[in-house]
Amino acid sequence: MSKEKILIVEDEREIADLVKDYLLDEGYEVFTAYDGEEGLSQYHRIKPDLVILDIMLPKVEGTEIARTIRSKSSIPIIMLSAKTKDIDKIISLGLGADDYMTKPFSPSELVARVKAHMRRYFLLSKPKLDDKEVIYQGRLTVHLNNYQVLLDDEVVYLSAREFEVLRLFVTNPNQVFSREQIFNLVWGFNEYGDINTVTVHIKKIREKIEKNPADPQMIKTVWGVGYKFVGEGS
Repeated sequence: MSKEKILIVEDEREIADLVKDYLLDEGYEVFTAYDGEEGLSQYHRIKPDLVILDIMLPKVEGTEIARTIRSKSSIPIIMLSAKTKDIDKIISLGLGADDYMTKPFSPSELVARVKAHMRRYFLLSKPKLDDKEVIYQGRLTVHLNNYQVLLDDEVVYLSAREFEVLRLFVTNPNQVFSREQIFNLVWGFNEYGDINTVTVHIKKIREKIEKNPADPQMIKTVWGVGYKFVGEGS
């Protein structure tokens, strides 16, 4: 069985090499890149299963790499930054990142998060032969078992969190959810993220599935309450 491949894109070599050593000890196949241009080249060459990505990189910024990856793939992305402002976190998650850590961080904690995202990705994202749970809503087809979304038969690449938000909506059409309910049902009660993350994720989902994200027809805003998914024929 082939090893799971992880790409680390980090311009601070000491950090990149330290994280690499920890991940190698866990049995992963690990690749490193020390600038954004090299990171993109490595991504296309090795097709990793997970990317650890610094936000501030020489040549090509991490934000651009995240956009490129998410436009083609649903693999987990964990972003790193020395910045601690909440806006950096929100921007990163809005780009489709699955997680966010600020420097300095514990390599052991990063490894734990890598394992968690890997489990989710391979358990839920890989196609299953017995995939029977498919929801059809007009132009939208959602395969619940393998995290696949089609819009007019074209694949839509969502991050794991984006998919989980969409799954909550399509499995509960016409039910109104507050931002707090969505956060608790999708993210759970933990220390990562904040309530604004919900707004950012819904914005990104609308950009990917709505004809006009400024006038959404599927994910509706219920002013003063929250959001609901309007099912076909509703």
